[in-house]
Amino acid sequence: MSLSKVALVTGGSKGIGAGIVRRLSADGFAVAINYSKNPEPAEALVAELKEAGGRSFAIKCNVANSDDVAHMFNSIENELGPINILINNAGIMINAPVAQSEEMHFDEQIAVNLKGTFNTLKQAANRMPNGGRIVNISTSVVGLKLESYGIYAATKSAVETLSAILSKELRGREITVNTVAPGPTGTDLFLNGKSQEMIDRLANMSPLERLGTPEDIANAVAFLVGPDGAWINGQVLRANGGLV
Repeated sequence: MSLSKVALVTGGSKGIGAGIVRRLSADGFAVAINYSKNPEPAEALVAELKEAGGRSFAIKCNVANSDDVAHMFNSIENELGPINILINNAGIMINAPVAQSEEMHFDEQIAVNLKGTFNTLKQAANRMPNGGRIVNISTSVVGLKLESYGIYAATKSAVETLSAILSKELRGREITVNTVAPGPTGTDLFLNGKSQEMIDRLANMSPLERLGTPEDIANAVAFLVGPDGAWINGQVLRANGGLV
């Protein structure tokens, strides 16, 4: 039997996902860390959490594959117990203007960002004990509508709609479903391929005049899955320093 509530964080080995993992572990959750390719960051994070007295478990899964996702849920339930908290953080971003976008890049982002979220939401809707919490990670570009982010933002806009509808479909089970939409955040996913000039420009777009940190986003997630967030349901929380 699980000794503490169990959280699954997809794409949890690096960046925002790792920030969420650390915060949830510090808040007393047993945390399953999903990764898709390289096990080393996930295993290092597991070791870090265990060193601090936490319970953790790393599991490889391609969230775009529904059979893999079902197997992941089975494995976590066997290792840690039923999943009470689901954080859908796994995602990929391939930026290009619509006119120059490749069909392959469209398919990849739909597969991971949208279908991957759908796959885990379906499992959670059928398995999660009453009183659980689901948080999907979107992007503030849905509101900002920056050029070259069209496909990525479209997948996240769909995730926001899916989240709101699922929050109503889970009526009577006291499970909340919300979305956190970060603004520019200092992670490898965001920084990769950008000039310092562009990074500075995006940082200064917020009236707080800085990039977000993984900890900033983790704080928002922790609020939604903690006792103070129990009355928030079907909402999008834009964690972006006032950008949009």
